[in-house]
Amino acid sequence: MSRYRSASEVGEWHFCHRAWWLHRIEGHESQHYEALDRGNAAHEAHGRGVRLAVRLQRLALLLLLAGLAALCWWGLGL
Repeated sequence: MSRYRSASEVGEWHFCHRAWWLHRIEGHESQHYEALDRGNAAHEAHGRGVRLAVRLQRLALLLLLAGLAALCWWGLGL
């Protein structure tokens, strides 16, 4: 029976089969703690940026719809 593979696990295997085997099969953890911390921080910062971009995009759409509604309202003389 095959178990689910995460994207990070597939990426780990693609990057280095031996590293994947040592980590996933043998249970050895990486000794590159500083690099892992920097990577995690970069991912968190990117995620915050993406969430901000989504919020700004929704706000822009809302303002566009409000502007169109105002134009229709003003154009009809209501």
